[in-house]
Amino acid sequence: MQKKLTILCLLAAMATGATAQVKLSVDTLECHIIGFTFGALMPGGGSASSGMTGGNTADLYKGPFLDFSLGCDYKYKSNWMVTLDGDLWFGYNSDNLEDRAQRMGDIYTPGGYLLSWGGYDGEVQAYNRSLAVRVGVAKILPVIKNNPNSGIMFKLSGGWMMQKTVFNQDYTQSPVPQLNGNYAKLYDHLRNGALLTESVGFIFMSNMSTYVNFKVSFDVSQCISWSSRSYQIDNVMGLNGKDSNRYFDLMYGVRLTWMFPLMGKTTYDYYYY
Repeated sequence: MQKKLTILCLLAAMATGATAQVKLSVDTLECHIIGFTFGALMPGGGSASSGMTGGNTADLYKGPFLDFSLGCDYKYKSNWMVTLDGDLWFGYNSDNLEDRAQRMGDIYTPGGYLLSWGGYDGEVQAYNRSLAVRVGVAKILPVIKNNPNSGIMFKLSGGWMMQKTVFNQDYTQSPVPQLNGNYAKLYDHLRNGALLTESVGFIFMSNMSTYVNFKVSFDVSQCISWSSRSYQIDNVMGLNGKDSNRYFDLMYGVRLTWMFPLMGKTTYDYYYY
């Protein structure tokens, strides 16, 4: 009987010990992060090297712009991050090219209309489309007790950008011949260049959930770009040939990112005994 009692006590002690746990330390994560970003951008003041007016992003297109981005980051245990993201932005107003009748005066009638092949009024929307690819570094400064992966985030990134005017015609009607195919390249303001972006915001990474992770940031970008076309026509800018100017633009934006850390564990280390 005494032997059976001893065995039962040992089994009970083992069962109790198997479910006990103690948290030894708060942990910072080292992991990959996939992020999907939505934001709004406003073009700011800029300048052309020759003092030419009407040629900067803020002059060409009416804001705000909608911004969508896909990013892949790597976060170290030191709370430093390396980042890679690709952006697409375009006008919130789907027809936001400013002063188009003046810019493309040669193909507009005196009444301000475009003529299609059939002699009817042409239906054309003109808006901006921009792409950017950036790499950067970021640092998280924790401000939440027991959550060292969340806090104020500072980020610096840079890369390549492209922008152009896109002409969207109603092809159920007769197309406008001067904006069809390669002819549109005479008026599309295609530019490539470099950009530098500074960001400050707040990042939250849940201790337990893979799906409750986000960041909010305010971004300022400086863009230097130049024309990629051998021939451009823009009456407002006084262009009828090669555009040899260099353009400096500013961009301001607020962005919200939904993040998916590929971590496979919580931010706490638990030891079982």
